[in-house]
Amino acid sequence: MILYRLLMALALPFLLLATLTGRWPKGTWRARLGLAPVQRADWWVHGASLGELTSARALIAELAQEGPVHVTTNSATGRALVAGWGLTGVTAGFAPFDTAHAPARLLAQLRPRAMIVVENEFWPARFAAAGAAGVPVMVVGARMSERSARRWRVAGGLMRDMLKGVTYLSAQDAASESRFLTLGLPLASLGARLNLKALVQPVAGMAAAPLPRARTVLAASTHAGEDSLMLDAFVANRAGFDHLIIAPRHPARGAEVARLIGARGLAFGQRSAGDGLRADQPVYLADTTGEMDLWYTTAGVTVIGGSFEGKGGHTPFEPVVRGSALIAGPSLHNFAEVFATLRAAEGCICVADGAGLSSALNSMTPERQAQMASNARVVLQGAGDIAGLVNEIRSRAQPKG
Repeated sequence: MILYRLLMALALPFLLLATLTGRWPKGTWRARLGLAPVQRADWWVHGASLGELTSARALIAELAQEGPVHVTTNSATGRALVAGWGLTGVTAGFAPFDTAHAPARLLAQLRPRAMIVVENEFWPARFAAAGAAGVPVMVVGARMSERSARRWRVAGGLMRDMLKGVTYLSAQDAASESRFLTLGLPLASLGARLNLKALVQPVAGMAAAPLPRARTVLAASTHAGEDSLMLDAFVANRAGFDHLIIAPRHPARGAEVARLIGARGLAFGQRSAGDGLRADQPVYLADTTGEMDLWYTTAGVTVIGGSFEGKGGHTPFEPVVRGSALIAGPSLHNFAEVFATLRAAEGCICVADGAGLSSALNSMTPERQAQMASNARVVLQGAGDIAGLVNEIRSRAQPKG
């Protein structure tokens, strides 16, 4: 821990420079140092980015019924997302740097009943500050890949010390659970498995765009290399699909994806340019954030991004909740157990490459789309227990007052 604190102290000037030069959102240095004024909150919830925050929304809303919630994140888009929810009693801010004093300053202002971490945000100084302040640390929907576990083992006792101070941890799957225990999590702190993304619910009032759903396919959260693969599969299956929506994982790639679409001679609209969906444009580039609900609801078929470029695949829960049939590539280690269950129940088609993707799209008749979506909903219903999670958090948190 001493070496880690020294390294972070050496890194601090460069971190501050990043906030002052615009690499990170300007004007955030006070929050990053724990100096920005914040209101007292019963709960401190931290999620790294949009995906984690979206999955934690139901939990945050429930906790807000018990007392104020302060949500921190690492990005401006994440903070804007939380603020845009308009949830009573919920405030949003930036996470403090993981230095010796920044987390302690924020904790001194918040005085929370618990610090709740979403998925895999393990920061040694933050955990140590919570322990020193007597604030219980809880990790929900925790995930630990074999690769990450190897890295933490090399880091010596950092992870072991953090896990010893964890009051409650619910892992996403059995493999993650086993790795956390091996790394030092006390058995008494282990809770029931839970994937927060299973708690995601459709946005009230969300209506599909005016396109024929069964003839619309979505490439969701794509990474570099997957857009070309998706475009080629779509072009090969124009007899079955009229529209393709591409939603890049990182909207900053919009210009890059636009060039790929244009190179194929396909007419397209671009969300960031203010274009709307049009029946006479076969491709739509959804290069914005916070609108995945709309695209899942619009498309009869969703192709899971990150599953063709070794990223481990992104969430199947949100498209399933919205009734979209799933196609995924070979890289699914982020949700291995979930996809295995979906595949066994014929709620998902898993393919090896672009040729397999094209073949899968060719088989997606409206009837098959409906059947696969129904199968997937049956498999995933009841996968998350929000009431049980809130009860666990409440029982292990500091008393209210």
